[in-house]
Amino acid sequence: MGAFDFLDEIRRMNARQIYYQFLNFGMIVSSALMIWKGLMVVTGSESPIVVVLSGSMEPAFHRGDLLLLTNHREEPIRVGEIVVFKIEGRDIPIVHRVLKVHEKDDGTVRFLTKGDNNSVDDRGLYAKGQLWLEKKDVVGRAKAFLPYAGIVTILMNDYPKFKYAILAFLGIFVLTHRE
Repeated sequence: MGAFDFLDEIRRMNARQIYYQFLNFGMIVSSALMIWKGLMVVTGSESPIVVVLSGSMEPAFHRGDLLLLTNHREEPIRVGEIVVFKIEGRDIPIVHRVLKVHEKDDGTVRFLTKGDNNSVDDRGLYAKGQLWLEKKDVVGRAKAFLPYAGIVTILMNDYPKFKYAILAFLGIFVLTHRE
């Protein structure tokens, strides 16, 4: 079997079969997007599933663990809770534990976070001049996790060629298999 046997498979297909395979591929992508959007609605989180990218939360979570999040705004933030938050100017959300909570009489809540495996709180990670996080910074709260289920994401981030190889393989597989 040669590396480009899939081209022979495509050549053997008639126009209707090729159209069907592309339609099938589109249905798979559309279904994945609909499931993601459905999870967003049910959980109230803009990102209902995240992968732990660093060892800052060990031993609670390890690099590659998959976290399932919820973010119902009416639930109060409490000390000890694990939150996923975004910082202004940073693209990647951070998974850390709430260390302190300050609730004011007017209803505003500010809190401080820290990674379990870090020696200091997260003020050094926050945006310049920011000393506390607010509810608007929270992407979600960890409700469940799957150990090491996100390791493929880590591999794809660490090795971009691996990511493109996996995507190419999956695309070719979907387009060439007729079942």
